[in-house]
Amino acid sequence: MSEWLVTTEWLAEHLDEPKLVVLDCSWYLPEAGKLAVDDFRQRHIPGARFIDLGVVSDPGSPYVNMLPSAGLWSAEIGKLGIDNDTLVIVYDAGYVSARLWWMFRVFGHDKVRILDGGLRKWLAEKRPTESGDAATPRAAKFDASLAPGKVATTDEVRAALGTATAVVDARTAARFDGTEGSGYPGVASGHMPHAINTPWAKFFDPARDYAFVDADTAAQVFAESGADIGGPVITTCGSGVTAAILGFMIERAGNPDWKLYDGSWHEWGQRADTPKRVKAT
Repeated sequence: MSEWLVTTEWLAEHLDEPKLVVLDCSWYLPEAGKLAVDDFRQRHIPGARFIDLGVVSDPGSPYVNMLPSAGLWSAEIGKLGIDNDTLVIVYDAGYVSARLWWMFRVFGHDKVRILDGGLRKWLAEKRPTESGDAATPRAAKFDASLAPGKVATTDEVRAALGTATAVVDARTAARFDGTEGSGYPGVASGHMPHAINTPWAKFFDPARDYAFVDADTAAQVFAESGADIGGPVITTCGSGVTAAILGFMIERAGNPDWKLYDGSWHEWGQRADTPKRVKAT
């Protein structure tokens, strides 16, 4: 187990530890027209619990996937049987785990790791799975406290554009360029002036069952995209989910000086007071 990741081998050996909780955090964009919890009921890692990104996001925000209050986070995480001493292992079948890793850390819980390769690697290795709903755990008391310096505001992003602070966008090139839809109804695709496109998929290795690339490879990916990750960095994407992958890899590459723009393009693209390069709808 590293500071950021656990292997499938490690998890298979430690599934029964009493102070460990495994969370399936799979999630789909609205345009997918399906729910990740249905996939969970069909197949999940034995003993895993399901965490719904929508449930642990701010219900009052006009923007999707925004951080909730510390009170809401504490209540929902406690329902999952997680307290402040629990080691949390998050996994999914795509790209969401880094978002939950970041959220736990934002709320002061550093005992969180990502399953390297997630469910895809677990299945490729023919490891056991379960079906059906997760058993209801005994509720625990989780006390959340918001850690400073991890969330970038719209004003901070606006001030950073074109400066020494790199603003790096994790979306696909087509969404960044505006040639493909944003993934959110009513939101035109496009990008912030001076933002640097570094698609999130480049940080996964299909040849190793979609495990993360190593820190040196990640640094090379950023360099090839023109993103200087040696100084302060703000990460962004469509709604703050894949932006966490960039931050995760920046930190693994040795730079903890990064913030995530929580509203990301879902907020930026809809506001009238933000500069943008947008494809006409």
